[in-house]
Amino acid sequence: MANLKEIRNRITSVSSTMQITSAMKMVSAAKLKKAQDAITAMRPYAEKLTELLQNLSATLEGDAGGEFTTQREVKKVLIVAITSNRGLCGAFNTNVIKEVKVRSDYYAGKQVDVFAIGKKGNDVLSKTLSVIDNQSPVYDNLTFDNVAAIADLLIQKFAKGEYDKIELIYNQFKNAATQTVQTEQFLPLAPLKSNHTVSVADYIFEPSKEEIVLTLIPKALKTQLYKGIRDSFASEHGARMTAMHKATDNATELRDQLKLTYNKARQAAITNEILEIVGGAEALKG
Repeated sequence: MANLKEIRNRITSVSSTMQITSAMKMVSAAKLKKAQDAITAMRPYAEKLTELLQNLSATLEGDAGGEFTTQREVKKVLIVAITSNRGLCGAFNTNVIKEVKVRSDYYAGKQVDVFAIGKKGNDVLSKTLSVIDNQSPVYDNLTFDNVAAIADLLIQKFAKGEYDKIELIYNQFKNAATQTVQTEQFLPLAPLKSNHTVSVADYIFEPSKEEIVLTLIPKALKTQLYKGIRDSFASEHGARMTAMHKATDNATELRDQLKLTYNKARQAAITNEILEIVGGAEALKG
């Protein structure tokens, strides 16, 4: 009977776990809808701003982009790792951490530091790499102004020459089940590649093109970082919803198997008791 008690305890434990994972799945599904709407609404604006900047930059000559386009010999690299503050979301954080380590190996021989946005990335990467800052509290109030403050900090580090290159690594949201790790160059602005599908629009400039570009670039950089964090935020809830859905299914399957095992063990115990009674009765007759 001790075996039956153990199985009952396991059934109770698995059932409790299943209730927790099911609740987490529903919470993530609710949060995902809001996060997905936010990133979907933002993408057209970010893409149009980038297109406008490309059209303007295509008409400029020389170093008109100022400090934002300054190409220096890459000796010091800052990697911005965008992860989550919480776990239980499958390989969401692990994939970003792996990519950060891959990029760190790529820049072997150079100074590579990490700027963490997200507690999980900070906790893991700080053990093997140099993490200079952790901005995980930004998720407590994810607004453009709060992200813009972080972007300003990164821009200042590049402008002061503390780093020659800054990269963003984050999960890009595709759908609830699919997130892809993206590596984007934040600073300096990557040279625009010629693309025959992009035509340079004819604008009337007021004031000068240079002033407009220098005004747009900081805004575009802030938008790029905000979009990356928003992408990561939506991806996190999608990954957690999928992970909790699978965990709930696995818990259900395990519970059903344990119930079957329990019923078989219980039936075997009853059968043994009947056999013992019958055997005792036969012995008394003899």
